[in-house]
Amino acid sequence: MNSSTPTGVYANGNDNKKFKGDRPPCSPSRVLHLRKIPSDVTEAEVISLGLPFGKVTNLLMLKGKSQAFLEMASEEAAVTMVNYYTPVTPHLRSQPIFIQYSNHRELKTDNLPNQARAQAALQAVSAVQSGSLALPGAPTNEGTVLPGQSPVLRIIIENLFYPVTLEVLHQIFSKFGTVLKIITFTKNNQFQALLQYADPLNAQYAKMALDGQNIYNACCTLRIDFSKLTSLNVKYNNDKSRDFTRLDLPSGDGHPSLEPPMAAAFGAPGIISSPYAGAAGFAPAIGFPQATGLSVPAVPGALGPLTITSSAVTGRMAIPGASGIPGNSVLLVTNLNPDLVTPHGLFILFGVYGDVHRVKIMFNKKENALVQMADANQAQLAMNHLSGQRLYGKVLRATLSKHQTVQLPREGQEDQGLTKDFSNSPLHRFKKPGSKNFQNIFPPSATLHLSNIPPSVTMDDLKNLFTEAGCSVKAFKFFQKDRKMALIQLGSVEEAIQALIELHNHDLGENHHLRVSFSKSTI
Repeated sequence: MNSSTPTGVYANGNDNKKFKGDRPPCSPSRVLHLRKIPSDVTEAEVISLGLPFGKVTNLLMLKGKSQAFLEMASEEAAVTMVNYYTPVTPHLRSQPIFIQYSNHRELKTDNLPNQARAQAALQAVSAVQSGSLALPGAPTNEGTVLPGQSPVLRIIIENLFYPVTLEVLHQIFSKFGTVLKIITFTKNNQFQALLQYADPLNAQYAKMALDGQNIYNACCTLRIDFSKLTSLNVKYNNDKSRDFTRLDLPSGDGHPSLEPPMAAAFGAPGIISSPYAGAAGFAPAIGFPQATGLSVPAVPGALGPLTITSSAVTGRMAIPGASGIPGNSVLLVTNLNPDLVTPHGLFILFGVYGDVHRVKIMFNKKENALVQMADANQAQLAMNHLSGQRLYGKVLRATLSKHQTVQLPREGQEDQGLTKDFSNSPLHRFKKPGSKNFQNIFPPSATLHLSNIPPSVTMDDLKNLFTEAGCSVKAFKFFQKDRKMALIQLGSVEEAIQALIELHNHDLGENHHLRVSFSKSTI
């Protein structure tokens, strides 16, 4: 490999030809090609685009060409990232960035000059991911990250020209993991918030990516630190505080007063008509499109990666009796394998991210289905985690449907058992408010968490169970403290998804049904 012409080796003309149509090339690759990168962007900023989707394993910056190549640890992560950024263009330093799959299957950058900074930034990030002391070289982060860091962030918003609501914060920070609780308050004349993630790692990603970013153009700057608190205690669900794991909390003041911030937002002159895109490409019309009947996409160029879309004003929906149009809880799932998919299978898979009430596989087009979740929040979670994953050999796509509910077939109507009502199923994971399950929502992974294992069932029994279901078992271990639980690592994420569908609630005898979920750990 000729190290004096690294750019020629990588871009070898193929990647350049594709610029015209902006269409992603046919086959997914774990290497992504990024274009139109501002010249002053740091390595860490480019890496932060990939972080929410998985581990970033390599980076090549071609500053002269305003391009970069980003290599993700797995193809699944790259697919999820491209799917996420296809409808919502990411921005770095107010510039839209274009992402497509590269023709390269991996990046070989060992002997390239100028690779030191990229390697330093990658090492800093992977040190954060593994929890060791880190971040000397990552320019986006001032402090070092210590093991056992708090999952709670303290957020101060400076230059508060436009009101920032709890929903806006929820939507922005949800991009980096499951947000459990938010409390907002004003202190020393500054608008502040405490925000708790399910996992400290997510708090670290969010701090790295968002600290110093502006929510709107040149104002509402986020200043983010770790809180000394490790858990938040939320008493009321209203526009000041919210516990997303407990929908049963009272609103405290009779009715959640969600109207004043909305009124204030629309009082701001020109907030919707101007084609703003803030530093991270946030649209100023955040979260309130229904209020005036405007649809957000009419704001040209303003839909950046952290933007709120009209369907995703999820936080507000979680309060019983709150005013406002409920967000949509029905997903349209496409590109399914019609020979293998069943309503029950979709119920189990989507049930990892929320309680599924109804599933309908389309009678005339069986690769499409509608999945109705308990609320808009759960629909959003399921969509973010499952769109782009492979199921029975096909890459599943999930988007919000235009339907508000899934209709059950009328008496005598031919349906072939394609529509099922699961609203009273005993298998719902999120029925109990405050259930542990809310804190264990993770993206699909090749390692599964097994629980409710009876004492008589051995490691070999469980390995055989998964092998018979067609999986290759790579590793297995019981939890030391609690033999009722175990981790099992399978050959791929796709295998794990299929195994979860097939074996969740499998009868192990002695009145024990196996519980299966995705794990964030590896063995």
